[in-house]
Amino acid sequence: MNLTSNTHPALLCGKILIAGLVSFLVMFPFPSAVAQAPERPSHPVSVDGDGNIHVPAQVVPQSAYLSPEGKAYVTQHLKDMITPPPGGFMKPYLERESTLYPAETQDTTMGGVHVVIYTPKDGISAKNKDRVLIQLHGGGFSGCWPSCAVLESRPMTALGHIKVVSVDYREGPKNKFPAASEDVAAVYTEVLKTHRPENVGIYGCSAGGMLTAMSLAWFQTHNLPRPGAAGIYCAGAGSPPGVGTMGGDAAYTSTPIGEARLSPGPDAPPVTRQSSPGYFQGSDPKNPMVNPVISAEVMAKFPPTLIITGTRDMAMSGALYTHEQLSKAGVDAELHVWEGMFHGFFYNPDPPESQDAFNTMVRFFDTHLGKSKGAKQE
Repeated sequence: MNLTSNTHPALLCGKILIAGLVSFLVMFPFPSAVAQAPERPSHPVSVDGDGNIHVPAQVVPQSAYLSPEGKAYVTQHLKDMITPPPGGFMKPYLERESTLYPAETQDTTMGGVHVVIYTPKDGISAKNKDRVLIQLHGGGFSGCWPSCAVLESRPMTALGHIKVVSVDYREGPKNKFPAASEDVAAVYTEVLKTHRPENVGIYGCSAGGMLTAMSLAWFQTHNLPRPGAAGIYCAGAGSPPGVGTMGGDAAYTSTPIGEARLSPGPDAPPVTRQSSPGYFQGSDPKNPMVNPVISAEVMAKFPPTLIITGTRDMAMSGALYTHEQLSKAGVDAELHVWEGMFHGFFYNPDPPESQDAFNTMVRFFDTHLGKSKGAKQE
């Protein structure tokens, strides 16, 4: 457009207005001024009549909330799940823990049960001289002694400056329920000869977390005093009837991105502890000593309980459900969920997320041990 100096002011304003309008329409066209956009495809996620959600294949990136060390750790873990390294992935963790968390060990028996007692190299603190922790290792009730026991015990004794008794309880398939509960009770009974119940904590990861809950139920039934605090890590206290041991949403969301494996489809029958050919074969899922979470009365008698899991932990749903039931029963229960982390993530002691988890455990027991007397279970 050519605007000369002798153009009438009104005409000049009109031409400028028209030019501006044309430029606006070019940059921000009205719907009627442009061709219709192609119709948006239907939503790729569908829901069937039973409420099953059909999700297409997708790429799941690392959580943006993870530390750089955490991202590298998760990546290596997933690769190890697909192609296990020679000698297993725990060996470097064990070597690293021996450096980070020096401890003295005593191989002995308590109540006729084999145990290893851990004490910090620099000694037990004054406030913990009358306190003790009982540790129950993971391993699916079928192994991982002593590796899992070491990985769960060393950090607690070194960071907490407290004695830890790790229990080598009987496992399947050679042994069946209630062998492990009996062993934990035997050790606990022996510990009570020198410690008040409110000064005793009990904890474990995975199978050890489940056994922690089962032991608390066993103590109630056998009239043993309630300990001062408990930690259920990478596990829940059981599952409702008809729900598998790794059921709930986590079986479909957390398992693939945490363990690099698929869960059974929705039509597959739930895998229960009672139906497996191992430690729980033939046990009764309606027995609260096997499945504590089904009994509100049993759960109500739990001591203060710390629950730890991760968003990629295949046991996350069970952990969340356990926390719900404890809270509903009025128990002082804490739930800590680590974003982007998988089942038993703190076995590697180096990532900041693992260090935060151990510090949370130490702080929880330090807060609750010795605070209330362990009453006899009725």
